Amino acid sequence: MNQDYIKADPWSIIEEGFDIDKVKSSESLFSIGNGAMGQRANFEEHYSGPTFQGSYIAGVYYPDKTRVGWWKNGYPEYFAKVLNAPNWIGINVLVNGETLDLNKCKNITEFKRELNMKEGWYQRSFVATMPNNIQVAVVSTRFLSLDIDELGVIKYDVTPIDQDATVGFDAYLDSGITNEDTNWEDKFWETIDVKDEGDSSFITTRTLKTNFYVCTYMQTSLRLNDQKIEAAPVAENAATIASLGYKVDVQANQTISFLKYGGYTVSTNHDKYDLISAAKQTIEKATNLGYTKLLEMQKDAWAHIWEMADITIEGDVKAQQGIRFNIFQLNQTYLGRDARLNIGPKGFTGEKYGGSTYWDTEAYCIPFYMATKDQQVARTLLEYRFNHLEKAIENAEKLGFKNGAALYPMVTMNGEECHNEWEITFEEIHRNGAIAFAIFNYHRYTGDYSYIPEKGLEVLIGIARFWHQRATFSTAKNKYVILGVTGPNEYENNVNNNWYTNYLAKWCIDYTVENIQKIQAEYPEDFERIMGKTDLDWSEVELWQEVAAKMYFPYSEEHNVYLQQDGFLDKELITVADLDKSQRPINQKWSWDRILRSPYIKQADTLQGFYFFEDHFTKEELKNHFEFYEPFTVHESSLSPCVHSIQAAVLDRMDQAYTFYLRTSRLDLDDYNKEVEEGLHITSMAGTWMSIVEGFGGMRIKNDTLSFDPKIPEQWEAYSFKINFRNQIITVNVSQNDVAFELEGDRDLSILVKGEERIISPKQMLSTNH
Repeated sequence: MNQDYIKADPWSIIEEGFDIDKVKSSESLFSIGNGAMGQRANFEEHYSGPTFQGSYIAGVYYPDKTRVGWWKNGYPEYFAKVLNAPNWIGINVLVNGETLDLNKCKNITEFKRELNMKEGWYQRSFVATMPNNIQVAVVSTRFLSLDIDELGVIKYDVTPIDQDATVGFDAYLDSGITNEDTNWEDKFWETIDVKDEGDSSFITTRTLKTNFYVCTYMQTSLRLNDQKIEAAPVAENAATIASLGYKVDVQANQTISFLKYGGYTVSTNHDKYDLISAAKQTIEKATNLGYTKLLEMQKDAWAHIWEMADITIEGDVKAQQGIRFNIFQLNQTYLGRDARLNIGPKGFTGEKYGGSTYWDTEAYCIPFYMATKDQQVARTLLEYRFNHLEKAIENAEKLGFKNGAALYPMVTMNGEECHNEWEITFEEIHRNGAIAFAIFNYHRYTGDYSYIPEKGLEVLIGIARFWHQRATFSTAKNKYVILGVTGPNEYENNVNNNWYTNYLAKWCIDYTVENIQKIQAEYPEDFERIMGKTDLDWSEVELWQEVAAKMYFPYSEEHNVYLQQDGFLDKELITVADLDKSQRPINQKWSWDRILRSPYIKQADTLQGFYFFEDHFTKEELKNHFEFYEPFTVHESSLSPCVHSIQAAVLDRMDQAYTFYLRTSRLDLDDYNKEVEEGLHITSMAGTWMSIVEGFGGMRIKNDTLSFDPKIPEQWEAYSFKINFRNQIITVNVSQNDVAFELEGDRDLSILVKGEERIISPKQMLSTNH
């Protein structure tokens, strides 16, 4: 059974009723972020029950020394850990001297959490009977400012019910933080300084090894019945704690409000000696604006994001809630403002996976950011890889490649490989192809070719050199083969001739050669610069072309499909439908040995190639491959349902497409993989957007023209989405009967609708029947 405690609501994530067993899951689901920092939805007040405390700062990491049983040459020295940062949200609450702790209260009623996605705030409220029999009502509201991205805001309201009480607030900062995820129980942070000034406190820390300096700060104030009261705090500091204590006598049914501003200033953005003064400037901005104005600004900032990014669904509240949750979390994680950052698989919601980028960014996230923001955001993501090209060449050299061959890392923070499972690190090399595909995809969608002569071709040359050297000539087959790989299906390791990998390798070489020829003809100065910088000549290119022309693709005449890898048909081909449900998920129930010998597919593998290169194959070929591989797919990767939803829609299997859509959109809300307490699946959330826009909306680029083939699940009355296509904003409205297009701007746009050319004019609706 999937979890089902989140209330269906179009704009909010809502939990009602306190359940100790759901606290860690809710800490993930109600996480907040602003692109520069983020945090799990931990309680501000003390909580002695099971919890996963987590606050994170974008780009701050620790190189945790690799831990493996048997060292192999080429292993990365470290695994980059997303660091649990000093905690700034803490507010111990005492009522008549008794600490408020929901794990110890006699009774808790009216407990409610709400994450308001429309306006960008998180609120928790409850009525608790404490062990001393005092009953209090609490409302806590928290948000991380999008406008001032070093600022977080907490308003914590306490109302004693039916009796007067002395309410104490002990606000604190805590730098004595450890990671849940650590290889050697290393200490990651060193506390340098703890200080207070009036109603503000500051802790300066640095990370060991990486030397990131961080000032964690807070500023506090009190209001009684919404009137500011003056109260001098009692400061109590320790080695890793800065604390400001207050006590206020409160009459029955009066509300005492504790306002706390907090956050981080970081040496990546300021001189390390100026971090406290930078924090003071942020505090000054916040206090000058005040809580009410800051909240208004937050609502306006999110309204601006939703204006472009929203997808509406009529007639299916759970589907609506799911897509908005995904869009909201993507924007909380990455806003495209800082070229040094990328989109971590857990974002700011947990520590698992480490690193700030996987191939997920190129394969799944770039389409979302291209279409819902200015194209510069997607270009920035491409430049992130260009900036790491030298490191990618170093990564390849460590594995024995030469001459500028580049292998981009599976997981990275700074361009160095920091993933240390050999079957992934050494063998899941298809990631290189996703990076090349993203360059192609960006040009195809935006029409902006300038990135390729300026930066992209150098990346493509490094990747093409890698594929040329990684292929082996088989005299038996008279073909080039690629041995010892792991495809996207990580339930097969060390296989030969994974079709998707081989196909990508050939395509990467062909695409690189095509661009070298184009740049030679049209950008001669760039051509001379790049050929000189990379020391490339046409004789080397001809060697690449031989590999591409003679690439081997395993194929089954019997099944009329490309084989996922050479030995796939040697397996016992029992479909998922015939697998005992008690055995699922197999990654939690089976030994790895058993999984590797099984036919079960974690996520789209061969079908990932059919998704990327849809126009290389006929619809009949897609149908054959979908019917052959999907029945063996267990969808135990968060990246799996979206690709299958898109392909099911292409094949007019709308029931299947809808089922896959629900699974991808509510993967975390309904906890399909039974692991949401570890954090959310951020990068796969972009796949949810693709399921609607590319799946149901049928959006493609065909012959340099925007194309749609809209369909609608029978469960929906209508849906709509917006895209920014080459700086023209198009709104697509799809109902059960017709499709309508609206265009913002001042010039017409030619599009294809079900293969027919149509012209959309600004401010005039173009309507067509299904």
